[in-house]
Parts: sequence; structure tokens; C-alpha cells
Amino acid sequence: MGEEGKKTLQQRKQTKKPLVLASVMLAMFMGAIEATIVSTAMPAIVADLGGFTLYSWVFSAYLLMNSITVLIYGKLSDLFGRRPILTFGIILFLIGSILCGFATSMQMLIIFRLIQGFGAGAVAPIATTIVGDIYTPEERAKIQGYLSSVWGISAITGPAIGGLLVQYVSWKYVFWINVPLGILSLIGLWLFLHENVQQKKHEIDYGGAVLLTITISTIMLLLVEGGSRWSWGSWQALGLLVLALISLCAFVFQEGRANEPMMPFSIWKQKSIFIANIVSLTTGIMLIGISSFLPTFVQGVMEKTPIVAGFTLTTMSIGWPIASTLSGRMLISIGYRKTSIIGGVFLIIGSIAFVTMSASSGPLWAAVGSFLVGAGMGLTSTAFIVSIQSTVGWEQRGIATAANMFMRNLGNTIGAALLGGILNNRMMNYFHQKAAELTVDDANKLLKAEERANLSSSIKTILQNGLTNSLHSVYYVVLAFAVISLLFILFIPKSNERSV
Repeated sequence: MGEEGKKTLQQRKQTKKPLVLASVMLAMFMGAIEATIVSTAMPAIVADLGGFTLYSWVFSAYLLMNSITVLIYGKLSDLFGRRPILTFGIILFLIGSILCGFATSMQMLIIFRLIQGFGAGAVAPIATTIVGDIYTPEERAKIQGYLSSVWGISAITGPAIGGLLVQYVSWKYVFWINVPLGILSLIGLWLFLHENVQQKKHEIDYGGAVLLTITISTIMLLLVEGGSRWSWGSWQALGLLVLALISLCAFVFQEGRANEPMMPFSIWKQKSIFIANIVSLTTGIMLIGISSFLPTFVQGVMEKTPIVAGFTLTTMSIGWPIASTLSGRMLISIGYRKTSIIGGVFLIIGSIAFVTMSASSGPLWAAVGSFLVGAGMGLTSTAFIVSIQSTVGWEQRGIATAANMFMRNLGNTIGAALLGGILNNRMMNYFHQKAAELTVDDANKLLKAEERANLSSSIKTILQNGLTNSLHSVYYVVLAFAVISLLFILFIPKSNERSV
């Protein structure tokens, strides 16, 4: 029996798998509900705190820290064990969540979201890795379906709870709801998960972490502010572009020479892993484009309540777990490549629904588009994780899983910045064309029923048409990334017809 087999056998004797799985699912639920519940509450938060131009920064700040730290946490979990690193992440996430509820300005909320994101980077990759550790390859496809169902449950409950809290209590509670969930997860992990980590001296790749932080931060800043605050040809934009390229090259060089690199590029030499990571990047951009801005369209243009806006997002995560559960079975019957291709087709059909959506389409149209995209995400993401975890051993499983999560998070980060920049830019151009004395921040008035009712019909029409026009530009970009995703999936080697 190999070293990994001995370690796994010893671990199974001590670890109570069903209770660990429940604790892991609680941790993932906490992170997953954050995405849907905050998206639903954002129109109310912006209406209360002001600053529509900072809308995308609330997502970008969280995703920035999440993207930067996910690789670091993944590597640290391989070095020091899953439990202590996940514990640290959950505690930091809870501190950030508590502070977010006390924010009195958009700037303060963005700072607290950075703290929240710093902790969140540990949750999804390490929780998924723990499942890879304690279950056999044959069991993983089925269990990954359970983990994906967490996203479905959170998306069903998240928007509904978010809408109810916003409408009847306060948006602050959408952050505070995380606290009891995190505490229960920590108790379960420390009581029922027992690891056998080899104690040895490790070299932490601090240089890689710093260079990655600089690279992602500069790219995000460039995408958010380029074309709106700064023209693309300005010295600020060009300077950020040069800095991003230099730090990216330095990061790649650093990872090549580090003894224990934060991102071991050797795992990317596997063609199936390379494609899985690239598609996770493109689908991450799609995901944030839909989940961030759909509630704004439903509330501001369709003039529906926060609960209805939440429902249109909920269907995405109903589709996700259903497809993910099916994906676990399809991996065994038709293989990894065909499962992923079917998922890619669903992504395109769902994106077309958003491109063709108008104010008269109604929330049901938006809900159907969300469901189809969710189904595509469920089929592809489950196939990718199962394939990756079956390709590498225990000592690289944490970083390999984290690398895939990192690419999706990076896609979220780039998407929030890029699509937020497109939204602001297109709205400004539209107002200039109409010679209207309006700013992007005036879109705040569409998000509160009382303020919307006080607008003159001409101003309301310009604001709603401007928002519709801008969001259509966003959804055309989403559709483009859906097509790119499918094209990459088609390059998955046919030898990968069976992945488990």
C-alpha cells in the first residue's frame, strides 16, 4: 500500500466522514449564500449608502482578496493541514461579516469586504479538498454533487432571505446571518476531522504572494477605472498596464525558482487541467456578470421588488445543483469531455436569453436564463473538480483544487471590474447622447420605489433606457465568454472520455 493509501486509511479510522461532510457543507453554505444574498441586497445598500459608481467595487474588493488568498490557503493546507487553515479563514470571514453590517458609507463597506474576502479565500478550496482527502475517487463524483447542492440551497434561500431582510428588517442582517453558520462549522471540524500531517520545515513562497497581489490589484484597478475615470490612452492606464505585465512576468519567474511555489505550473502541463482552469476563468467572468447586475435590471428597469429580483437569481442555483448531481452520474456513463461539452452548450443558450431580455420580457424570462446558465455551471464545474482531484496526489490536491477555484475567482474579479467599467462607461455615453444632465449615480433613484415614483416620466425613461442599454452591452460580453468557454472545452483530449 502506498504512502497516500496508508495516510487515507489511518485518517478514515479517526475521522467521522458524514459529520465532517456536514461541517464542510455548512462552511461552503456560508460562503455561497454570501454571493446571492449580497447581490439581492445591493440595490438597497446603494440606495441607503449612495455611491452607484462604487457599486462594482463592493464585489471587486471581496473578490480581489478572495482571488489573491485562495492559492496561498491552498498551498498552506498542503503544508500544515486543512483544519487549522480553514479555521483561520472562517474566523476572519466572520469578523469581516460583522464589520460589514456596521458600515455607514460605501467606502467603509468596501474596506470591510476586503477583510471578508481575505477569509473567504480559504473556505471553498479547502472544504472541497477535505472531501477529496476523505473519500475515494469513486465516491468523489457523488459527494461533489452534494457540495454543489449547497450552492443550490444557498441560492434558493439566499435571495429569498435577502429580499425579506431588506424589505422588512435591514440590509445589515444579510452579513450578520453568517455568524451562527460559521461557529457551527468550526465546532464540527474540530470535533470530527482528524488529520495526519507530516511535520517538516516548510518554505513559504512570500515573494509569489506579493507579486500575485500586485498583479491582480493593478489589473482590477485598470479594468474598473479605465475608460471612465481615466481614458485608455492616459498615463495612469498605461502605467497600470505596464506594472501588471511586469509583476505577472516576475510572478511566473518566481514560481519557477521557488522550492515550494504557491502556483506549481507543473500541474498545468496536464492538458485536461489546463483547459479546466482556463474555462473556470471564462465562466467566472460570466457568473459575476449575471449575479451582480441582474437584480439591478429587475428592480430598476422592470420595477419589481427585491424579492422578485432575488427569485430571478435563485433559479441559477436551482439549475446548478440539479445539473451537478446529474454530472456526477454522467461522468461515469459518458465521461468528462462530453459532460463538459453539454454544460458549455447550456451556458451559451442561457447567455442568449439575457442578450434578448427587455423591460417587457418580465422576471420569468430572466429566471429561465439564470436556470440555464446554472445548469451549464453545474455540469462543467463538477466535471473539472473530479477530474483534477483524480489526476494529482494528496500532497498537491490542495493547491490543484485551489488553482481551479483561483481561476474562477480571478474570472469573478476581472468580470466585476471589466463589466462594472463597461456599465458605467456605456451609461455615461448614453446620457451624453441624450444631452441629459444626469450622472451614473442618478441610477440610484431607480432602485427605491419611492424615489422612482418622484421622477418625471422623461427622466425615468432616460435612466431606464440608459440602464437597459448598458446592461445589454454587459450581457453581449457574457455571451462572448460563453462561446469562448465552449471552444476551449472542445479541445479537451478525447482520451478523457472517462475521468473516474
